[in-house]
Amino acid sequence: MENPSPASSSDSVVISAVHGPIGHIQLNRAGKLNALTLEMLTELGRVLRAWAADPSISLVLLTGRGERAFCAGGDIADFHAAVTTGRHQDFVDLLSAEFELDYLISAYPKPLISLAHGITMGGGIGLASHAPVRLVTPNATMGMPEAKIGYTPDVGGSHLLANAPGHFGEYYAMSAQSFTGADAVLLGFADVVVTEEFAENILDELEEFAGLNAGEIAAAIEVMHGAPESFALEMDRGWIDHAFSAGSPQEVIERLGQMVHPAAQRAAQMLAANCPTSMASAFYNVRAARAEQDLRSALDRELRSARYLMHRPDLAEGIRAQVIDKDRNPTWIPASLDGVDHAALRSLAADSEG
Repeated sequence: MENPSPASSSDSVVISAVHGPIGHIQLNRAGKLNALTLEMLTELGRVLRAWAADPSISLVLLTGRGERAFCAGGDIADFHAAVTTGRHQDFVDLLSAEFELDYLISAYPKPLISLAHGITMGGGIGLASHAPVRLVTPNATMGMPEAKIGYTPDVGGSHLLANAPGHFGEYYAMSAQSFTGADAVLLGFADVVVTEEFAENILDELEEFAGLNAGEIAAAIEVMHGAPESFALEMDRGWIDHAFSAGSPQEVIERLGQMVHPAAQRAAQMLAANCPTSMASAFYNVRAARAEQDLRSALDRELRSARYLMHRPDLAEGIRAQVIDKDRNPTWIPASLDGVDHAALRSLAADSEG
């Protein structure tokens, strides 16, 4: 029944196989939480393009091997090596390939089903949350954590965050907090929360959906295998919308500081620990993405922001503190939003090389 492509084996970082009318792609770097490398991105693009043109394949399934993660994002250690040894163009090349893959997924001509489980962060969001059919398990841990490492939400994350209800987008972009799979539908990062049982046996269940379009597949899976989604975040929308609807990042901080709501006070503490330049970049990019409502423009804006941020000291320092030394004590330059070059970040967000 299973016919792996010639490039696939159990040792491949991406495994592709055909099961009747279904093409199944698996991220196969479980020991590294399926963190993405250029090799993986290249292979994913190759297989997806080939299957798009193959009339024998009706739908495509994208999953990640291992219990811990669908995909934790890009390989952060590789990023650190690139920006600390002057190989910034390697970083740009990888991001460009990743963003093109994300856009290919968003516009895929056949029903492409992503199944996010476990840790699904950063680049994992790019693969999972732009697919035509976006499934997620209730206990998945999702988010855009870039403000913690001196970077900014990318892979179209600013576009997704911009379309979250109210001002959840600014909140998650600036705080770098995660949310569960059960929250993902409310926030617009998934279409259906599915049961763990269905997720474990998904390949055995999909053949009956071959021939349906993406919307029909999502509706059928929700009826037959859906798990409850969460609306708990609605309880926080009042204080989040009040604080994060502010006209500037600095005013967000000011509003949080004036609020007595315990969750708002915790948010203020989280923002105080994050990279000021990253938070400002995230704020402006989410606002620009909301105004434009175009994934391609959001990806282009994010790449401009990446080119700017990768030459600043915060990215290397943030990765050092969070991933390499793990002392969780980064020294940001500048140390507060007052010292950030807001004009440069606004210019980048406004489609200018600034």
